[in-house]
Amino acid sequence: MLTWALTFLIIAIIAGLLGFRGVEVTAANIAQLIFTIFVVLLIISLLFGRVLFEVSHVAMFV
Repeated sequence: MLTWALTFLIIAIIAGLLGFRGVEVTAANIAQLIFTIFVVLLIISLLFGRVLFEVSHVAMFV
């Protein structure tokens, strides 16, 4: 998912350099959206991974 965000960021930069303003804005918005989704999913997976690890760690010693 992060690769897609970087791809759209590069497309936005190239489109901006070539003067394609509409393509630049669209690609930048898509890159920002995908990166935001990536960060949210990363935080959720880190939180759930930590909770599940603590639950399984406690269950081993009971």
